[in-house]
Amino acid sequence: MELAFIPSPSRGVLYLGPIPLRGYAFCIIIGVFVAVWLGNKRWIARGGRSGTVADIAVWAVPFGLVGGRLYHVITDYQLYFSEGRDWVDAFKVWEGGLGIWGAIAFGAVGAWIGARRRGVPMPAYADAVAPGIALAQAIGRWGNWFNQELYGKPTDLPWAVEITSTADGRLPGTYHPTFLYESLWCIGVALLVIWADRRFRLGHGRAFALYVAAYCAGRFWTEYLRVDDAHHIFGLRLNNWTALFVFLLAVLYMVLSARMRPGREAVVEPGAESADGDAGPEGEKDAKTDAKEDAGTACADSAADGPDTAGSEEAPGKTDVPEAAKAAKAPGDADDAATDAADEKDADGVKNGADSAKKG
Repeated sequence: MELAFIPSPSRGVLYLGPIPLRGYAFCIIIGVFVAVWLGNKRWIARGGRSGTVADIAVWAVPFGLVGGRLYHVITDYQLYFSEGRDWVDAFKVWEGGLGIWGAIAFGAVGAWIGARRRGVPMPAYADAVAPGIALAQAIGRWGNWFNQELYGKPTDLPWAVEITSTADGRLPGTYHPTFLYESLWCIGVALLVIWADRRFRLGHGRAFALYVAAYCAGRFWTEYLRVDDAHHIFGLRLNNWTALFVFLLAVLYMVLSARMRPGREAVVEPGAESADGDAGPEGEKDAKTDAKEDAGTACADSAADGPDTAGSEEAPGKTDVPEAAKAAKAPGDADDAATDAADEKDADGVKNGADSAKKG
């Protein structure tokens, strides 16, 4: 009976006329777009401006690509500089070979430059883009499937990946799809960071540190399954040691940061509310709180000033009665005044007549 497995693509590149369309490059590009899209939504929700994440990504992405390639070339130098190899291949990024450790490290340098230029705090930016980076890794790992690389030990499990290529010493067969394992793990990491950020309101880089720690935990496991050539130290692959070391650093940062800088940044991008007219849900919540406090203060001030105001100032729209009466007696009303005086005299005469009749 033929075993079930995940087939590998017959080739990792399609040609649109003379233009090559490589699956590996497509996965990287799609991952970058997803990371920027999700990061932008999270940044706006934190009170930042729309477009800031993309502007900083213009710096972070190129730095990340260079760093990822450098890490791969340095740690696997024998693939490019040993006898019979062509060193020019070190520049062929589309053929695969990006080390996540170098990509994150150099990408952080590029992001720091972009953040400084925009005047935003780097830790807050890192927290916003952390889940998006995890999703970008999940998508990017499928580029390894297109290139038939980075698979694990032989297996006959139904979800094994079939390797058909014989390039670079590959042996056709079915193997653990470590690219798939890591892709699913990265999706879980993204969901974990989003949940923890909402539940505990992580700030000052702790959401990013959680992403790093969670990713390293899964990478240690998937790295252990891989069978491609790698440098070993005390029986473990170099990337295993790297994952362990970075994991400890991330956990240490979360603990120390929570003690020294608890809570979350109140402002992530100065002037964002006045420029965009929208500070995001959290900014609106703070604005409502401030409005309530201002209203309460105004009421208290009004109550305290009430007696003095009533005794010293006239109420709006109310006019002093004697003054109003005087104002009513204009020069043009002299005839009316004379008539009123005559009427009063006649009334007195009638009254005096009545009194005389009573006496008689």
